[in-house]
Formats: sequence, C-alpha cells, structure tokens
Amino acid sequence: MKLPVYLDNNATTPMDPRVLEEMLPYFTEKFGNAASRTHSYGWEAEEAVDIARENVAALIGAHPHEIVFTSGATEAVNLAIKGVLENFPGQNKHIITVATEHKAVLDTCRHLEKTGTRVTYLPVSGQGTIDLVELEKEITDQTVLISVMYANNETGVIQPVQEIGNIARQYRIPFMTDATQAVGKIPVNVNSDNIDLLTFSAHKIYGPKGTGALFVRKKHPAVSIISQIDGGGHERNMRSGTLNVPGIVGLGKACELCNEEMDAENERLTLLRNTLENQLFELGDVHINGKDSLRLPHATNISFRYIDGEKLIFEAGNNMAFSRSSACTSATLEPSYVLKAMGLSDEMIHNSFRFSFGRFSTDDELSHAVQIISKIVKEHRNERNYGHHKIL
Repeated sequence: MKLPVYLDNNATTPMDPRVLEEMLPYFTEKFGNAASRTHSYGWEAEEAVDIARENVAALIGAHPHEIVFTSGATEAVNLAIKGVLENFPGQNKHIITVATEHKAVLDTCRHLEKTGTRVTYLPVSGQGTIDLVELEKEITDQTVLISVMYANNETGVIQPVQEIGNIARQYRIPFMTDATQAVGKIPVNVNSDNIDLLTFSAHKIYGPKGTGALFVRKKHPAVSIISQIDGGGHERNMRSGTLNVPGIVGLGKACELCNEEMDAENERLTLLRNTLENQLFELGDVHINGKDSLRLPHATNISFRYIDGEKLIFEAGNNMAFSRSSACTSATLEPSYVLKAMGLSDEMIHNSFRFSFGRFSTDDELSHAVQIISKIVKEHRNERNYGHHKIL
C-alpha cells in the first residue's frame, strides 16, 4: 500500500494507464494538427479528435456535433455563461444560479454583475438542495439562463436536475449545469434531463489535466453562444485555437472507460464510502453533511465535534491525502461557503472534511484511513476530556 493514501479524488484523479497509453502516440509519431486538411498527419489527428468527440457525446447522451473541446471545465463554464449572455439582446439580463456553485460559476456571475447583469443566488436546505418552488418564483421575463451544479464538489449532494430541466424547458430558458463531479461517476443524459449546456473536465475522470468539454444543445431556439476566444474559427466558431489532440484523445478514452465500467465501479465505491461513514460514525459526535440527500457514490463530507481540524489535517498528512473543502478554495482560510450555506456553524465547518474514493482505491486503504482518523480523533478528545453527546 502506497502512502499517503489518496482520498481526494474530487480534487483530481490519477490518470488511468489505459488513457495514457492511448494518448502517447499523439505526442510523437501522430503529432499532426487536426486543422491541417492537406496531408495525412492532419487527417490522422482529425480522425482521432472525431473518435474522441463520439466517446464524449456517448457518455452524456449527446450528438458529437454538440461537443466543444476546451482547456477544462472552468473555461467551458465561462464560455457557456458569457457566451449565452452576450448572445441575448438588451441590457436588463438575469441569471439564476445557486449559492453553493463552484467558484468557476460564482466568480463568472459576480464578474457579470459588475457589468449590469442581475444574478439570483438561490439558497439551499440543510441537506444542500434547492427549493424548486423558489426557483420558479425567481424566473422573470428577463431571465436568460438557469445554472445549477449537477453534484456538489464538497458534499457530493446531487440536485434535482431533471425537475430543474423541466422547469427551464417550460419557460423556454436555457438550462446549464456544471457536471464536472457527475459525468463519468453517475449516469448523466442531457436529453432525459433537459440540459442545454453542460461542462466537465477530463482530470476528474482519470484523464489528463488541461482538457475539458462543453455540450451545447443544437435544437433549442434560445441556446446559441458567442465565442469568447477568436482566431481561426475552430470548434464551429465557438472556441478558436489549435486543438490539444493528445488531451482530447485522453478525454475520449476516459469517457469510453467510464461508459463501460461505471455500474460496477459505483457499486464498489458506494460500499467503500458507506463503510468509512459507518465506522467513523461509531466514534460519536460525527455528522455526515448532506446524508439525507441523493449523493455521489464515492464522496462524503464528515464533521467531527470536539477536535482541532487544523491539527487533524497536519497529523494525518503523512498517512492520508484528503481535504477540508474544494481544491479551488483550499488556499483560503475562510470557512467553506458551501457548508455555511447549509447552515453549519463555523466551528463545525472548521472540523469538516471531504473524503473521496476513486477507481484505484482499495479496501486496505479504507482500513488505513479509518484507523488513522479514529486514532487522531480519540487523541484530540482525550486531550479535551469531553463528554459524549452523539449527533443523530
């Protein structure tokens, strides 16, 4: 067993060796530019991109021509939100999103607020989900986009995406979802969920960093985006720039593997997550954040009372890799805005941790994690000489 045990797969995943094997030739002998139409090197690269596009589309139930390749989910989010907004005429534009979105969405919306766009940030319940009635109440004739994350990166809580899509379709408003944590982990279908724009990254599904995709529905009168990067008209004029062929090949292979192995993987990862939760819950004064909501099978967010969260991270560091919040906010000292929106106190947030299993996680690693966390928690509590008041 390799130490430290890696339980931070929501931050990033190790590349699957099968993905790397698929990519390697496109760094060396198959190095052509996919936009070179006059010789075999370009044709070979273009064919590889086409195959990858088909694999990406197949994973989410889309048509290959609805897939735009990007440098990752953050670029895809910016392209989707800004591209849709710019396409709508007039000055008084309104976006509806959620207080617990990834920073890629929140920071993009806050930037647009500075230019006059009105943004509604829906609250969430203590279990991390939005109120559909509240969503519908916020819709106006100026609403140009509804953007709701499919599954939260800190808690794994899954939003009622299909119902949200139905509401958006009823009002003829484009529905976008940041599905970075969901795609490849659980079944996602853009048609049955009425999703019009969807973003995700390769590095969350055992593919390479620096590659992502945006799904843009073709058959929706209100879904049309203005390019945010000009210069060559690549990706059907939506995202100019020479395509990252090795990265795209890797994304395509990663999607193909997820499509083939998702069911068996989910069953195994659900067992690992549930075992971790059940064994740590026996420590007492433990709370599973979002436990009563539908959640991703591989991820959990756990709060421990009567410990020092900072010390726990430090003391476990040589043995385990896990996190206190999302990777995009871990550099800050402020409490998780996701858990705060769910109503947790600053003290509970300070003592909350995200554990996320992955394709290469093992039973031995699970046992090691439980042993290390249990030992540290008990030591902290003995130092404080606290009394047990088990949280239910």
